[in-house]
Amino acid sequence: MTETFPAGVVERAARIRLLLMDVDGVLTDGKLYNVPDPSGRMVETKGFDSQDGIALQWLSWKGIRTGLISGRVSPATEERARQCRFSYIYQGHIEKIPIFEEILRDAGVQPDEVAYIGDDLTDAVIMRRVGLAIATANARPEVKRLAHWVTANPGGHGAVREVAELLLKAQGHWEDILRKYEAFE
Repeated sequence: MTETFPAGVVERAARIRLLLMDVDGVLTDGKLYNVPDPSGRMVETKGFDSQDGIALQWLSWKGIRTGLISGRVSPATEERARQCRFSYIYQGHIEKIPIFEEILRDAGVQPDEVAYIGDDLTDAVIMRRVGLAIATANARPEVKRLAHWVTANPGGHGAVREVAELLLKAQGHWEDILRKYEAFE
């Protein structure tokens, strides 16, 4: 890998079998839009980054499962998670530890085999428990201090793509992706 990462980040990334994340501020820029549906009732929608989406599918192809734990409930999130082949979709959960423990049991992984991407205080409790804790560039300072690595891009603008590329490179899959798309020299 040609990028420079803090000590131990690549080694941690090489062990990851499951990538979990928050939604607002990670998969999105954190903005929530209320728009009318055909009946005039207001519904919430969000914007997602297309490059994050394809990278999440690549993780699925290479056997790295993905999941989200969000405090909000959103049909837009549900659909995006389906499109990106998430294995775990938990919405409406501000208390994330019980969900995290349930996912660990179901996935049959140890905490050090999990990476988590967060941006706010509700994410800190999981970040303290995983093998690779990642904060987005737009994360709260308290969350960045807990992270093993902070992305260059903010949530909703390629932060998840950065993490996916890190995992794929650390696990020796990146060259396969480049070959598939004939994107090599």
